Amino acid sequence: MDNIAGRKPALGWAVNISVILIVALWIFPTLGLLVSSFRTADQISSSGWWKAFFPTEQTDRYRTADPDEARVAEGDLYVVEGRIFEADQGIELSSWGTSARDVSAYAPGDTADLGDDGQITVEADGSYRWSGTDEQVSGRGERIFATALIPPEFTLRNYDNMLFGGTSDSITKAFFNTVTVTIPATIIPILFAAFAAYALAWMNFPGRAILIAAIVALLVVPLQLALIPLLKLHLSIGIGKGYLGVWLAHTGFGLPLAIYLLRNYMAGLPRDIIENARVDGATDFQIFVRIILPLSFPALASFAIFQFLWTWNDLLVAIVFLVDSSGDTTVMTRHIVELLGTRGGNWEVLATAAFVSMAVPLAVFFFMQRYLVRGLLAGSVK
Repeated sequence: MDNIAGRKPALGWAVNISVILIVALWIFPTLGLLVSSFRTADQISSSGWWKAFFPTEQTDRYRTADPDEARVAEGDLYVVEGRIFEADQGIELSSWGTSARDVSAYAPGDTADLGDDGQITVEADGSYRWSGTDEQVSGRGERIFATALIPPEFTLRNYDNMLFGGTSDSITKAFFNTVTVTIPATIIPILFAAFAAYALAWMNFPGRAILIAAIVALLVVPLQLALIPLLKLHLSIGIGKGYLGVWLAHTGFGLPLAIYLLRNYMAGLPRDIIENARVDGATDFQIFVRIILPLSFPALASFAIFQFLWTWNDLLVAIVFLVDSSGDTTVMTRHIVELLGTRGGNWEVLATAAFVSMAVPLAVFFFMQRYLVRGLLAGSVK
């Protein structure tokens, strides 16, 4: 007995640690994606998201102003003065150089000898003074490699470009296409599954046990097996590569889980309520609408969460049954894949698009999460 009592606290600690690890594995990447979506490309390339709120050290290459336009004569020499970055940016220079081989050769305020009386001085605030002969201070500007502490910078420009930019990167059209696919593909299977689940739970008819066994068997069948035959069927009846086709495909793939989940929940409802309603003369349709549906709302909401998340994040079914060469029906998952191919280095674009894609499922999950556990446990306890 003492051994059993001692194992319970240990098991509790193990469970708590596991939950904390799972939460951390979910929160930190999501937080990193959110922070990165508000950063500029330079900030993302220079440091990780966990350093986003602190100054970062960056080394960039600059050029002085065009000497043919900006130089001023001072005696026998010509002088070009200016700044490599704006004064109001809050950037503080830590070191600089004139060669890529040694970008930190000089401290702020030092003077670099360019040969033949040519000199250049760069101050901590980014201001410079370049002087030399007529031959030296001409042509292109002098290169300056500056290492500076860059203050944190956050911007809404990424979201403005992705949502309202009107460019090929904009995700607005793909967002509404995804909504157009997801909402009907979530509602339609619930409507069919609710009727089927009630029939399998509370109506006696020949072959009911065989139907239940077939539905359970369909739960383990990979949907990839049905993609090509189903697409050929859709094309033959004229609904291929359209919204109707993808709605029906998601409905078919989601029905086995929906019927199984709802049937288990409805079968666990008190039998006395159903029998009393029948004694009072209620039809099966009246029992279903007035009693079963209101009591089964947790299970309906639970499946709605699963189906919504599955449909919203789907790529394979959308590519097979919906997306065509015109791009007018591109969903967000497909759009993000295209961004990954064309803008693989633009992490600020990818982070913003990914977080926009995540925002709606997260909102749906948190809004309906109280029904999720009740629906998952449907029929498990009598």
